[in-house]
Amino acid sequence: MPLVQSIAAQICSGAVAGSGNHILHYSLKGNEIWRYLILLAVISATLVAGRLVRYFIERSAARLGAIEKAVLVKLFLLCLSRPALVAVYALGISISRAFMKFQPEEKVAEGPGFSRDVYNLWGQIGMAFFAIAVAYFVYRLVDIVEYYLRRWTSQGEGHMNDMLVPLIRKTLRVFIIVISALFIADAVLKWEITSVLAAAGVGGLAIALAAQETIANFFGSINIFADRPFQVKDRIRVGSCDGTVEEVGFRSTRIRTLDGHLVTIPNSSISKDMVEDISARPYIKRLANITITYDTPPEKVERAVQIIKEILSQTEEVNRDPELAPKVVFDDFKDWALNILVVYWVKPPDYGLFLEVSQRINMSILRQFNAEGIEFAFPTQTLYIHKPEAKEGDFQY
Repeated sequence: MPLVQSIAAQICSGAVAGSGNHILHYSLKGNEIWRYLILLAVISATLVAGRLVRYFIERSAARLGAIEKAVLVKLFLLCLSRPALVAVYALGISISRAFMKFQPEEKVAEGPGFSRDVYNLWGQIGMAFFAIAVAYFVYRLVDIVEYYLRRWTSQGEGHMNDMLVPLIRKTLRVFIIVISALFIADAVLKWEITSVLAAAGVGGLAIALAAQETIANFFGSINIFADRPFQVKDRIRVGSCDGTVEEVGFRSTRIRTLDGHLVTIPNSSISKDMVEDISARPYIKRLANITITYDTPPEKVERAVQIIKEILSQTEEVNRDPELAPKVVFDDFKDWALNILVVYWVKPPDYGLFLEVSQRINMSILRQFNAEGIEFAFPTQTLYIHKPEAKEGDFQY
């Protein structure tokens, strides 16, 4: 910085020597107009330089492409690009200060001019920007941690990494933001952090009372990660909400319903409620009632049961394990029909496959029942009216 100030002094002395009574020699707040123009030029050059630095860093990262051995270098450069832009801005702020004149506080009262307090504040702002650049770089380095965490967790089964990795990423970033803010406020801006923390301690009870729901949701997220009732991309049912889990955060879980709506449910509610993980089912059960008319002879009822059993036995997707073998029975006399109960399980548990198998079975039952002359029943009512015989002496209408 002394070197910058020396160069600035030489530029300023040359500008003064050649300015004469030119309009640029007039002063404003103790500084000539040309000083403000140099200040504007330095800031403009800084903005351009920052953009150029970012461009060349990102271009260098793009040249690495998908080279496996250079992944770490590429990620590092991508993390550095935007913080480098802020660092160049900080450098420009610090350099621009050298072109302005400042004077002690006692001389400020004698005439217009910037005091040394402004000089110190200007420097603190530059240092604050540089500290923000460093903190931003550390913040972006979390992307590298996330990348290798995903590679490590992807070696296991399931989608637990889709829940665990985002939580670790958010935790690290919140920690970096808090520590960086405290450091900048205390070491750079020279704020009285101890008094602020003391005030926060006094109001801690009020904050805790106001944040009860937030704390409950945080512990609810811990319960979700500990018990693992579901994973990201699983279809679950919580209360009246049925959909696919998209994200599990500190406070809430986001579920994409079957209608396409995005529902956010507090984690405290999920930890208290019953959660049904539909994706974890090994098969899909179907229960159907096939009704035939009451005038169907017993032989044809037996034949109807046999037809359905044969169709299910010929369908590959229907589970044939002994404990979950298809069930077909003539189980009930309904008010308007004879009922055949059909129960079977389809695997794998793909809902699209389940619908396709159900249609195939239904079409086979329909064709064979029509071929055998077995009639399906539909809800009907038969009304019988009994008219007693008229006796002698009864009133006749």
